[in-house]
Amino acid sequence: MRGHSGAAVHTGYSTPSIKRRLICMVYESLLLSGIAFFAGLLFLGAAGTNPSGWLRHVFQAYLFLVIGIYFVGSWRHRGQTLAMKTWNLRLVGASGARITLLQAILRYVCAWPCLALGGFGILYARFDRERRFLHDRLAGTFIVNSGG
Repeated sequence: MRGHSGAAVHTGYSTPSIKRRLICMVYESLLLSGIAFFAGLLFLGAAGTNPSGWLRHVFQAYLFLVIGIYFVGSWRHRGQTLAMKTWNLRLVGASGARITLLQAILRYVCAWPCLALGGFGILYARFDRERRFLHDRLAGTFIVNSGG
């Protein structure tokens, strides 16, 4: 153990490396671009115009909601998004059980500023004793190896 397997103490699972979680995030962003693209097509088709003014803010809120439904739904249903499943990663609570709806929502909402502020929430993992990202620390969640 290299001093960063703290999640194993709480959950019974081993902790993936930060590098592996970052690679999964890159893959997730590729999948997410497709989801956002098709959600945007639906919105623009319904709006019948390029959003500007107040409609632009509605469009942004709509995309935030669609992306949130994807993440929260995936995390609650099986503890994995498609990218996490591909990389054999799972999101669990402190006891290793499925996370609650509140934890999933909190993780999603906290991830935005953690990523947007220069990736501060990701860099935080280098200094966290359990190597958790800041949004995981705030939501009380762990990313663990799912074991295949």
